Amino acid sequence: MFKKFMASVLMLLGAIEGASGKEKADLVIRGAAIVDVASGKLVEGRAIAVANGEIVAVEDDKAIDRSFQAAQTVDASGQYVIPGLWDMHVHFGGGEALVEENKDLLPIYLAYGVTTVRDCAADISAHVLRWRDEVASGTLVGPSIYTSGPKLEGPKPLWKGTIEVDSPAEVDAALDRLQAMRVDFVKITDNTLRPEIFLYALKAAKARGLRTSAHIPYALTVEQAIAGGLSSVEHGDYLIKAGSTAEAQISRDYADKKLSYAEASDKLVDTFDPTLARTEFRKLARYGLFVTPTQNMGRILAYLDREDHSKDPALALIGPGLRETYNWRVERAAKADAAAVERRHREYELSATLLPLMRDAGITILAGTDAGYLNSFNYPGQGLHDELARFVESGLTPVEALRTSVINGPRFLGRQARYGAIAPGKAADIVLLGANPLTSIAATRDIRAVVRAGTLFDRAALDALLAQARDKAAKSVTEIK
Repeated sequence: MFKKFMASVLMLLGAIEGASGKEKADLVIRGAAIVDVASGKLVEGRAIAVANGEIVAVEDDKAIDRSFQAAQTVDASGQYVIPGLWDMHVHFGGGEALVEENKDLLPIYLAYGVTTVRDCAADISAHVLRWRDEVASGTLVGPSIYTSGPKLEGPKPLWKGTIEVDSPAEVDAALDRLQAMRVDFVKITDNTLRPEIFLYALKAAKARGLRTSAHIPYALTVEQAIAGGLSSVEHGDYLIKAGSTAEAQISRDYADKKLSYAEASDKLVDTFDPTLARTEFRKLARYGLFVTPTQNMGRILAYLDREDHSKDPALALIGPGLRETYNWRVERAAKADAAAVERRHREYELSATLLPLMRDAGITILAGTDAGYLNSFNYPGQGLHDELARFVESGLTPVEALRTSVINGPRFLGRQARYGAIAPGKAADIVLLGANPLTSIAATRDIRAVVRAGTLFDRAALDALLAQARDKAAKSVTEIK
């Protein structure tokens, strides 16, 4: 009798709920000012409803209760809402011994509001591909991952975990392999790859509908590479070449082995002309070029001679094996003579002036850090905020810097319909800030909560992720001792 009574009550409650016309939401965020990154304006007095990992409504805050019945409600009064941040150049690597330390970086990205990363190749790609699927299925906590898988290089490359190619047939076989792995784009570097094979790889990848990301061989001009089909240039200092009045001659001399890499770099810096750069950058923009400056990484490496990072608080978040990989660059920098140190400074300082030129020419800038193994003191998560700050130091406005991450990142990967705004139909990757990022880019560091695929991580939960990372890193140090 009691069971029949309860069944009747539940049916009645269901009927009442249905009659109310309310939709169910997993989460409603109320009271925050929405940052429209595309327009650079604030939208106030709205509430955001989230269901099944998607933003299902952005409505008048006073009316939201009439539309939705929320399982969880967040009062974000006085806060600011932006789409989740994208870091468009990270690395997971260092070999099988460091797989777990790399995996432990994923929650750190999330704790810093980075809800998507683009992995630009390393030597543990099989693991990264598995993490990509696990994050997508919700079984692993971390940002969405887009990955190139192993990168293409020439014979006997400097970097581990590459696919070595030295003929068109080998390029075709490598692309077959990458497509079988379901990579999201193709990464190509220039350490030992012959220029003609580099250009063939661009052409072949484009014919298959694959986006490409690369370093540009010094034996080619920048326009030769971009006209050949390159989608994005990694590291902004490559664009110094395009502004050199002697670029073509320096490229020929380098190809003929008349110049070393260092000598070619010096000549390119010496012959850089900003007026020419403006003209050349406009040409490159017409190809639809993306550039990831990795400016903060450039600055860190340039000034290793004068800046001590040994007491950086973020070191405590990184496992000892990954920290050990930092020594490679530190030791190389320590061996540099005075001329080499001066060269590093000059090249960084010149590259930092290129951002406004790229912006004005219409080149699409991507925010990417180069964080990960090897790249000393450029910390996962935190590095993205450092990169945005460098962009503003170099002349971008705060909203322009934000666009390089939350709008341009999805654009590169063809995901702009799903990401880049707080709007119905967009993925529920959201960051709540305590200050207005349109006024100061430093506001992106003042994170009050993160929503990743519809799941809320409040400040306490984010702090717990960071505490767990510290504990794991400290335990690993103890185990090694």
